[in-house]
Amino acid sequence: MSHNTLPLLHEVRHALRRLVRTGESTIIDLRAIPFGPGDEERLLDLLGQGEVTATLDALGKTTVRESRFSGVWIVDHYNSEAERIAFQIEVIEIPELLRAQPDDMYESLDKLDSVLDVEMHRPE
Repeated sequence: MSHNTLPLLHEVRHALRRLVRTGESTIIDLRAIPFGPGDEERLLDLLGQGEVTATLDALGKTTVRESRFSGVWIVDHYNSEAERIAFQIEVIEIPELLRAQPDDMYESLDKLDSVLDVEMHRPE
């Protein structure tokens, strides 16, 4: 096992235990970890692939994927120049990035009202 892989897996385990017991989420900033050769690949290999993957395109590409451990997510952010700007493990039920934001929902409600208004007044 590489130099930082085992300590990170222990940190993930402690974070998952906290989430299960108290509901407290944890974010581990992988960009702040001094990975040695092979550390990042080994860590991602051990975390594995879960059932959920989401890709967002907003000011750059972001990939959110569930690891094989429920509640453990890998979040990888890139800017519009395809430079990695954030890389983290989120130990949480669902990453905040995937949750609908209240402002967006209000805006969507207004848009849906407009669509319904147009459709209700459309001649048949």
